[in-house]
Amino acid sequence: MKKRTLGNSNLEVSAIGLGCMGMSFFYDPPKDRNEMIGVLRGAVDRGVTFFDTAEVYGPYLNEDLVGEALEPVRDQVIIATKFGWDLDPNADLREMKAMPGVNSRPEQIRRAVDGCLKRLRVDTIDLLYQHRVDPNVPIEDVAGTVKDLIAQGKVKHFGLSEAGAGTIRRAHAVQPVTALQSEYSLWTRGPEQEILPLLEDLGIGFVPYSPLGRGFLTGTITTATFGSKDVRTRLPRFTPEAIEANQALVRLLGKFATKHRATPAQIALGWLLAQRPWIVPIPGTTRLDRLEENIGAVSLTLSAEDVAEITAAAARVPVLGNRYTEEMEKMSGL
Repeated sequence: MKKRTLGNSNLEVSAIGLGCMGMSFFYDPPKDRNEMIGVLRGAVDRGVTFFDTAEVYGPYLNEDLVGEALEPVRDQVIIATKFGWDLDPNADLREMKAMPGVNSRPEQIRRAVDGCLKRLRVDTIDLLYQHRVDPNVPIEDVAGTVKDLIAQGKVKHFGLSEAGAGTIRRAHAVQPVTALQSEYSLWTRGPEQEILPLLEDLGIGFVPYSPLGRGFLTGTITTATFGSKDVRTRLPRFTPEAIEANQALVRLLGKFATKHRATPAQIALGWLLAQRPWIVPIPGTTRLDRLEENIGAVSLTLSAEDVAEITAAAARVPVLGNRYTEEMEKMSGL
C-alpha cells in the first residue's frame, strides 16, 4: 500500500483509508460485530493504516467496535474520530427523524475526548475532528481547547469536518489544522472552487468522505431497495427518480472502467487520488472483497489527460437531488 502525508503535517497514512461508519450506523441492516472485527483486521493485513470513526456513529457503538478490533495492532494504525454533538447514549440515531444538536463547548469537547479514549482503547487520539461547526461557539475556542488537549498528550492532530473557508483560516491561526474532512466525489464537487486551493495554501490535508457517493458510484445501486432504518431513504439523491436519473453518471464511469480494465469504483477513487497528492479518500465498506477493490485504485494509473477527460465528461452529466436534506445541509460548511 502506498502512503500519503496529510498536508504539511508529519501524519503519514495509507493512500486510501477505511470509513468505519457503515459497520454500525447509517445503513441497514446492522452488521455482525465479529464479522466487522474481521474486516477491520483484514484491512490492516492488506496495508490500510487509516481508520475513521466518530462518537455519533451509534452513538458510541462504532468507536467501541474500532477500539476492540484495532487494539492488537495499535502501533500499526492511525485512528481518527470526531466530537461535536449533544448525544443521548440510549438513542438509536437510525430511528431519529432529526439530527442531534451540535455542541462544541470546551467542557463538552473535553468530556467527549475522555470517552473516545476509553472506547478506542488508546492513550492518545491520532486525529480529532470537530464533526460539524457549532455556530454558538467561536471556532477559536474550539481550536484552543484542542490545542490544550494536544499539550496534555490526549490528542496528536486537529481536524475539521465540513467547515467553510473562513472557519478553517480562523481555526488554523490558533491550532494548525492537519486535515479537513468533507464530502467530495465525482457527484459532489463543491470543495473544488474555494476549499482545495485554500488547503493547498495552508498546507492542510484533505480527507474526502463518501468518495463513492454512499455506494452509488460503484454501480451496484439501481433501485431504492434500502432497509427501513437506512438513512439513504431520507436523502434526496436516493429517491427512485433520482436513482434512475443518476445512472447516467454510473454509465459514464463504466465506460472509463472498461477502457482502463478497472471497476467504476476504482475509476472514481483513482480520479480523487489524482486531484492532489495530499488527498486521502476514506471509502466505507463492510466486505473484504469490496475493500480489496477499493484499495486496488491506488495501483490505477490515470494520466493527466485521463483525469481531464473524466472531469469534463462528468461535468456534463447533471446530478439529480441534493446530497442532504435541508436540515442536514444547515450543519454543513458553516
